[in-house]
Amino acid sequence: MRRAFTLIELLVVIAIILILAALLFPVFSQAKAAAKASVCLSNLQQIGYAVKMYETDNDDRLPDRRDLKTTTLGGWKPWTDWPTSDPRCAWASIVFQPYTKSNDVWICPVAKEIFANQIQVVQPITADPNGPATYYWMWRFDHFGSPIPLDDCWGKTDDQALADLQISGDTTVGHPQSLSDVELVVDPYFPDTIPTVDPSVKGATTHFGARNRLYFDLHAKLLHDYRTPAQQ
Repeated sequence: MRRAFTLIELLVVIAIILILAALLFPVFSQAKAAAKASVCLSNLQQIGYAVKMYETDNDDRLPDRRDLKTTTLGGWKPWTDWPTSDPRCAWASIVFQPYTKSNDVWICPVAKEIFANQIQVVQPITADPNGPATYYWMWRFDHFGSPIPLDDCWGKTDDQALADLQISGDTTVGHPQSLSDVELVVDPYFPDTIPTVDPSVKGATTHFGARNRLYFDLHAKLLHDYRTPAQQ
C-alpha cells in the first residue's frame, strides 16, 4: 500500500522549490538581458554593413542627407537639457533601407522598453502611430547646417571624417587615432554627470549600466561607462 505525502513533507518540497527559484531567477534574468544585448549588437553590425555597402556604391562617401535630418518626422530637435543636438537617426533608416531591408535593425529591444516615452530617443520613420521607429543615436550626424561642422561626417570619406574629427576640438570625440576610435552608431544613454538631464532618466542606459557601440571600422562592443551607473 502506497503512503501519501504528509503535510510536512509537502511543505519541505515547496520550500525547496522556492529556494531553487530564488537562486535561479537572477540567472534567468541575466541570460535574458544578455540575449537582448546580443540582438542589439547584431543590429548595429547589420547597420554597419549597410553603411559600408552604401559607401561602396557612392564613391566611398558617407551620405549627405541633411535635408532628411530636418524633414523626417519630428525634424531636427535639439533639446534644452541634454543633448543640445539631435543624434536620432530616422534619416538613416530611410537612406540605408535598400541595404538593411528591414526597419527592425533600428530597434534596440531594451531601449524600446525603457525609453519608449523619451523624445530624445524615439523617432518615427512613418506617420503611422504604430509604425516603425528608430531607437539608436548617430552623433556624427547630429546637425544639419552649412558648412558641415568638423565633427559631423555628412558626405565625407572615412579618411576625411577622421582627419576632421582629429582637428575639431570636440571633447566628446576625444583624440581618435584611427577609424576604430570613432563611434558610428550607439545605444541611447543619459549621463548622470550632466546636471540638466531629466532626473527620471539620469544615469540610465540600455544594458545594465552599459551600452553597445558600433565604430567606423565596423567593430562593435558593449561599453561600460562611469557616467551611466544605473541598473535597469
